[in-house]
Amino acid sequence: MHLRSPRHLRIAAHAELVSLIVMPANVFTVHLKPISSLMGPTHGCAYLFVVIATCRLTQAPAAAKVLAVVPGIGGLLALRQLDHVEAGRDTGSRRITPSTRR
Repeated sequence: MHLRSPRHLRIAAHAELVSLIVMPANVFTVHLKPISSLMGPTHGCAYLFVVIATCRLTQAPAAAKVLAVVPGIGGLLALRQLDHVEAGRDTGSRRITPSTRR
């Protein structure tokens, strides 16, 4: 069973965070209307995409699905949870055998 997070989920999680950083930076500096008009919907779409894509992963743990709902960094937290579960499964599947050499 391979649970590695899909590429589209990684892209959307990073887009969610970057758009969240750009929005307040724009408001507190130059406050350009075109940037606000672009970043607001971009952030909203990326957020919804992360939540839906994470919930559609059938082997994703409940913790990853709950973390995906956190605005801004939820996508990255869910990715971290998915990678952590993947790493735990990889090490758990290896069988350690005692060495016959002394």
